[in-house]
Amino acid sequence: MSVQTLLLDFSIDPARLGDESGQKAVFSQLETVIKEYIPNLLLAADIKVDGGSLKLMTGKKGTTVSVRLFDRGLVTVNIEYYKEDSEEALISFKSARVLESQLKKYITFIKSQTYAPLKRCLFGRYYPSSDERLLEYDIDNVVFDEQSPFQRVQIVHSKTMGNMLVLDDLQNISEADLVYTETLMQRGKENYEGKEIVILGGGDGALLYELLKEKPKFIWMLEIDEMVMTVCNKYLRTICGDVLERRKGPNYEIIVEDCMLTVNKFIKENKKVDYIFGDLTDIPISDSACGELWEFMITILQSAFKILKSDGKFMTHGNGATSPESLELYEQELAKLKPPVKFTKSKAFVPSFLEDWIFYQISFDNAGNGDA
Repeated sequence: MSVQTLLLDFSIDPARLGDESGQKAVFSQLETVIKEYIPNLLLAADIKVDGGSLKLMTGKKGTTVSVRLFDRGLVTVNIEYYKEDSEEALISFKSARVLESQLKKYITFIKSQTYAPLKRCLFGRYYPSSDERLLEYDIDNVVFDEQSPFQRVQIVHSKTMGNMLVLDDLQNISEADLVYTETLMQRGKENYEGKEIVILGGGDGALLYELLKEKPKFIWMLEIDEMVMTVCNKYLRTICGDVLERRKGPNYEIIVEDCMLTVNKFIKENKKVDYIFGDLTDIPISDSACGELWEFMITILQSAFKILKSDGKFMTHGNGATSPESLELYEQELAKLKPPVKFTKSKAFVPSFLEDWIFYQISFDNAGNGDA
């Protein structure tokens, strides 16, 4: 079940909408054509608003059609109705395009645009890109949906990408996203054999699963949310294998707590590792590097380098390639770190993100600084 919302936009000579009579004349023409496609509509409200007018029509089963006329020459038509999965669409995208064509002939619009219907329901088909564009996914089922003590945890099913982990309404990883993990770990470019590694976060288990194939000496995975691991172990086995079934293995341990507790413990013990993976939050989208999320990321960076060997590396994901401002802010914070660090970047198209993603490989700028 869902509420279907169809949007049609038109531009028209502003002179035709410059006064109340002109707006009524244009609306009358619109109403005539729209009623041919959606019968039994009645005018429920005619409201004069600043810069134009708003007309609201209603029909069977609560169907509403709102027509907004802007005196600057813009007309918007919003059609909204409830639809059960088994029902045919009251007005489909195809018929809406025909409606657009008929309106253009009848009223002589300058330009027009009809959008595919928004299917609004209690689970998400739409997730934002890194630069806050709306992306529609082919989600056909919600497999799991519960609130953990830390976040909303969902597993949704995509027809093309399989099961996908969604945390607080943001897509995280799908069964089609091996490229994400391999780019994060720089597979084929880094040698993990015999190395000690810390994963900050990584609750989906994909990074741990892939790193264990590289024969490391030991991996500590520090994840705070037990529910994430439980559901990924059940529904995302193709990307995490069986590594989340137990909290300890021959060469790894999963510690379920705030990652900073273990990091601070390592600092006190003067423990040094070869690699640290920041598999936590994305770089925030903001105008400046301030606020709770930025403070968290900066604290993670500062603390991580205190337990990193002088020739070690901090590997992390950044954000979308279409968000260069946020990436620049992050790089400015890297430039402030003491001892100084240097970094390289990699880019990969991640299927479940529907966009290119940036990954960072960060190391000490001068040999020996890591043990200072």
